[in-house]
Amino acid sequence: MLKTPETPLVVAHWGSFRAELENGRPTRLIPLAQDPDPSPLGDSMIEGLNAPSRIRRPAVRASFLAAREAGKIETQGAGRGREPFVELPWDEALDLAAQEIERVRQQHGNRAIYGGSYGWGSAGRFHHAQSQVHRFLNSVGGYTRSVQNYSYAAGDTIVPHVIGSKRGLVSHHTSWPRIAETTETLVMFGGVPAKNAQICSGGLSRHILTENLERLRARGARMISISPIRDDTVVDGVEWLPLRPGTDTALLLAMGHVLLGDGLADRAFLQSHTTGAAQLEAHILGQDDGTPKTPDWAAGITGIPAESIADLARTMAATRSFVMMAWSLQRSDGGEQPYWAAIALAAMLGQIGLPGGGFGFGYASTNGIGNLRPAFSFPALPQLSNPVTDHIPVARIADALLEPGAPYPFNGAERHYPDLRLIYWAGGNPFHHHQDLNRLARAWQRPEAVIVNESWWNPLARHADIVFPATTALERNDIAYSSYDRFISPSHAVARPHAEARDDYAIFAGLAERLGAGEKFTEGRDPEGWLRHLYARGQRVAEAAGQSLPEFDDFWTGPQILLEPTEDSRHGDLMQAFRADPEGAPLTTPSGRIELYSRTIAGFDYDDCPPHPTFLPPQEWLGSEATAHFPLHLMSNQPATRLHSQYDMAGVSRASKVEGREVMRMHPDDAAARGLKTGDVARVFNDRGASLAAVETYDGLLPGVVQLSTGAWWDPDPTAPSDALPLDRHGNPNVLCPDRRTSKLSQGPSAHSCLVEVEAFTDPLPPVEVFDQPRFTGRD
Repeated sequence: MLKTPETPLVVAHWGSFRAELENGRPTRLIPLAQDPDPSPLGDSMIEGLNAPSRIRRPAVRASFLAAREAGKIETQGAGRGREPFVELPWDEALDLAAQEIERVRQQHGNRAIYGGSYGWGSAGRFHHAQSQVHRFLNSVGGYTRSVQNYSYAAGDTIVPHVIGSKRGLVSHHTSWPRIAETTETLVMFGGVPAKNAQICSGGLSRHILTENLERLRARGARMISISPIRDDTVVDGVEWLPLRPGTDTALLLAMGHVLLGDGLADRAFLQSHTTGAAQLEAHILGQDDGTPKTPDWAAGITGIPAESIADLARTMAATRSFVMMAWSLQRSDGGEQPYWAAIALAAMLGQIGLPGGGFGFGYASTNGIGNLRPAFSFPALPQLSNPVTDHIPVARIADALLEPGAPYPFNGAERHYPDLRLIYWAGGNPFHHHQDLNRLARAWQRPEAVIVNESWWNPLARHADIVFPATTALERNDIAYSSYDRFISPSHAVARPHAEARDDYAIFAGLAERLGAGEKFTEGRDPEGWLRHLYARGQRVAEAAGQSLPEFDDFWTGPQILLEPTEDSRHGDLMQAFRADPEGAPLTTPSGRIELYSRTIAGFDYDDCPPHPTFLPPQEWLGSEATAHFPLHLMSNQPATRLHSQYDMAGVSRASKVEGREVMRMHPDDAAARGLKTGDVARVFNDRGASLAAVETYDGLLPGVVQLSTGAWWDPDPTAPSDALPLDRHGNPNVLCPDRRTSKLSQGPSAHSCLVEVEAFTDPLPPVEVFDQPRFTGRD
């Protein structure tokens, strides 16, 4: 058995820590000294071990259990989210879950099983919930999977059409140190919010955002944040250009109009490195639709003065300029367009591939974007092969459940939604990250069974049929490594499992054994065996890359290992080789060049995704007729006090709430017009639902914009009639956001195209109950 060192290490998505122990229990997590800007989120992990909402033992929804014991199958789980649970012994609960999986396999095939996960459940390479659930389902015949993610689904689809790969979106970015050394004008669409940069998938060794922004400031670089929220970038000297949400593409096209009109566009670069420049120029000049995309045109759309637009374009042409764009900008109607337009502007400037010039997406969306990269990737738990080829775009889960068999377009293909009968979810909380939660709750009644591994009674667990209590990161040993950082670290178990909790591996091993796949799933290894196996594989990969790792036992009791970065990540620039030799190092687009006009997309003939960058007015924005009823634009950005919805039930997140509600920021003028002030509780609503939130006035918002961060656990009023939209008592903005595709091309989420109204809530405040245990009952 692995021993815990006297000063154990713990790695989470928000940092690396040393744990202080007292009587075998952690009392404090201390950030490592190498981190210049540690996140406070670690403070919630210890409290979460024994939080009131912790799941103690396996539990089954009452009517689901009664039906199964009577030999009946509920064709729909009409009581999910409303019924009490019955706690069961482990063996009985595992038997029941295995029977359900086998029944669906036999009656409907493995295509009817959806393996849900969102990948943020663990920073470890072994206890990674997404890998665990996918490996298990593959060991028993496969499952319908999801593709893309909620963070950058539209970008994930459009960027390869434009530059042939996802470089600059998820990998191989021009590094922050390179930008800090060489960029003269940094333009940040969506800003670079520090709250987002405090986290990174797979963990992190040190936070890098603030130090690099400070280096830019000290060099005298001009930094411009283009966002409806001023503190999306927090560093002295940053200029703020507030624009209406969803209008970035109009701004980018108008800046292109300035470059073309003033003779500042790099015609030589457009000729040698792009295709479709003539079609895009015709659109910008209005030759195709009669509307020149001038700064005056864009000013009426964006709210940014025409002279400011022209000044920015000219400044960028005269200096070494870099275009940054947050992942969040593509989570709106027509979300592909700002990404395409950003690349187009960078191409017109002609600085792509030059030191400190060009473009990149996702900087500060997580800490690791723009970080220096190691020379190799550390192995993760193999997921086995999936014989089921079907998949759905991740943000279309409600559509799939509500419309089985229905056709839908996706990136040039005509697909059909599978008939999903069973959902197995481990890692993530769809009742946080999906939109229009009332619609999702209706869709969630459709499957015959929902099985969940979870640590706390969050909304996902409350909407399940079978719930298995899972351990947390503090209760299991693992190896941490992130492809966005350059460290390898032990992550030690510093607490015993709470009550009857088991790790995901133990849960799936028990199910696999019952389904005749025990050996295939475990390969005869326990968790320690897997850690040693993965580490040995990592040693071989490292050796092939010219680096050596210590023996496992020395690694396990030693410090974090910091890996040497590649020379390319130190001194390289995105698309450097292509710039130097476009013929010898072509892109993998059909033309081998940057596609400012895509014949491929033109061939799809989608009415909501033209073949070149185009401003498409969102269905809901501050320039639409819908403002007559819902005059405020809701920005549901990422929270500062948790990762998505993780640890919302613990101290850091709960301390930020007012009257137990999530805080919504409003411009003082918008609040005063509604008789509201800081500290009041308001009702935020539209046709999709309503939620309670505490008001905070903030003059760093564009008037007409309200900001309510995601992640507050959904807490619908249980007294609402089943056919009504229940009031969310806690402040989850996804009650209000539309479950609508960005376009037929990518089918991504459009959370940021959302209008609402706000009014004072004058009734007695209802209790927030989502952090308590659910109701339990005995067997009938």
